[in-house]
Amino acid sequence: MSIFTGSAVALVTPFTKDDHVNYEKLQELIDFHVDNGTDAIVIVGTTGEGSTLSMEEHSECIRQAVAMTKGRIPVIAGTGSNATETAVSLSREADSFGADAILVVTPYYNKATQKGLKEHYTSVAKSVNIPLIIYNVPSRTGCRVDATTAAELVREVDNIVGMKDATGDISYAADLMNLSGGDIELYSGNDDQVLPLLSLGGLGVISVLANVAPQKTHDMVDSYLKGDLSTAGKIQIDAIPLIHALFSEVNPIPVKYALNAMGMEVGHLRPPLTEIEDAHAKVLVDEMKKFGIEVRS
Repeated sequence: MSIFTGSAVALVTPFTKDDHVNYEKLQELIDFHVDNGTDAIVIVGTTGEGSTLSMEEHSECIRQAVAMTKGRIPVIAGTGSNATETAVSLSREADSFGADAILVVTPYYNKATQKGLKEHYTSVAKSVNIPLIIYNVPSRTGCRVDATTAAELVREVDNIVGMKDATGDISYAADLMNLSGGDIELYSGNDDQVLPLLSLGGLGVISVLANVAPQKTHDMVDSYLKGDLSTAGKIQIDAIPLIHALFSEVNPIPVKYALNAMGMEVGHLRPPLTEIEDAHAKVLVDEMKKFGIEVRS
């Protein structure tokens, strides 16, 4: 049984004005997503600014998210690191808190070989009793899991079950599905390529767009999986300008601005991220309105 099908939101981490994690707001966000069609929560990933959270904040966000979600939808914890020992420690904590799965980004900066990646993912997976999803995003990490390596990991390690594919390379996804015999839970990591990956046997998306349009993101995947390709295709195509605006600057700069513009009050970004440029903000607000999202400020 798959961890989820549909739309998992790559959730932002809200901050208070004095730069603490705003757990009251986190509860509001989780309830908002449960009530608006989101199929799973991904906590403290890239969009959740996991790289600028302390180890204590990182762990507490996972613990709180599991407690707040109360089993209504799965919680997937971002536990990747460029140090295997750190990834193991974070993953064990997530397991102990009751997370349903872990999302483990490729080690960044180190530029591990494929042998090193196999050893890294095997060590992390064998340290826990919950499923592991490989997060392949070479544009941010400088490190790419080859399709052959990923297929071998899924075949050889029981609880390595899936891939968040943010390579942007449809041919890569096709090779991965071929080499794994389709025996992998494939999720799009790019909001503008959801339907192409679904057409190759994917199960859904781990989405930035879902932060601001949870129901439509869910409906896009759900419609496709039910055979309503016309509805799914229309949502995907109509969303393209908004998706471009949400990535006009490095994620999560635009999406946090968008949520604040919706009145969600998720707070600031942690340095070295900076607030969105005015020109990008204007385009983003315009595209949100065109997509039917209410903007309050």
